[in-house]
Amino acid sequence: MANDLLADALNTIKTHEHFGKPTCEVHPSKLVRETLKILQARGFIGDFEFVDDGKSGQFRIKLLGKVNKCGAIKPRYPIKGTQWNEWEQKYIPGVGFGILIVSTSSGLMSNEEAKQKGLGGRLLAFVY
Repeated sequence: MANDLLADALNTIKTHEHFGKPTCEVHPSKLVRETLKILQARGFIGDFEFVDDGKSGQFRIKLLGKVNKCGAIKPRYPIKGTQWNEWEQKYIPGVGFGILIVSTSSGLMSNEEAKQKGLGGRLLAFVY
């Protein structure tokens, strides 16, 4: 079975936040990097950097204690631009409290950005 680096990264962030750790390290991929950029822009995590260990490397992430829960959404449901409210109710506890991360034809973005642009896509993750 193939590893889901995004699910692993989100699980690592969630468990390290739960135990009050100041940082964590996750395996790198383009999808993980783009997701971390969205989380950082929304204030869920602090700075992150790529640390080259001579093998595949790691992303070192500064945690801010702002993630209550996060995870990958599986299967990666395809959704239309008109279905946002339905999916937000399934994965986010309240309006304006958390985000969905979605892969669209215009790249990775939050559900709010996709809604503004009238885009649908594939659900990847939730964070609140």
